[in-house]
Amino acid sequence: MRKWHRVALGVLFIVLVGIQFVPVQRNEIEPVTNADFIEHYESPVVIGNIIRASCYDCHSNQTKYPWYSNVQPIGFLLQNHISEGKSELNLSEFGLLSNRMKRTKLKSILSQIDNDKMPMPSYLFLHSEAKLDSLKKTLLVSYFDSILVDIDR
Repeated sequence: MRKWHRVALGVLFIVLVGIQFVPVQRNEIEPVTNADFIEHYESPVVIGNIIRASCYDCHSNQTKYPWYSNVQPIGFLLQNHISEGKSELNLSEFGLLSNRMKRTKLKSILSQIDNDKMPMPSYLFLHSEAKLDSLKKTLLVSYFDSILVDIDR
């Protein structure tokens, strides 16, 4: 092995070890409030379980971090993904939105489900329990449609 290969590998090793000590700001679990989507709409248990398994890790203040989130740079990438997800839709604060924004978000959710965009394939790779089969999709679509009808009244 050439000398510059050894130097490059040594530098890479030092960087990878060094970034393990850089703290990552995590999505801390907060108490569930009435603004939480499931609480706000008093969702049936079945619906709540589907939403928690398929959406809450990236779209709420209730992220359950896997063990590999402590390994950098994976932790940085994961936290970035969660921050982006929450900025787009935070189900923990859904009840605080205006009715107009709730309609917009629900229509977007329905579109994402219909087009198999959510949950993301990269998430499903390690979280098979989050996969939305046809029954779960039907249940969620029906439920979200009923909420849209109630909002429009």
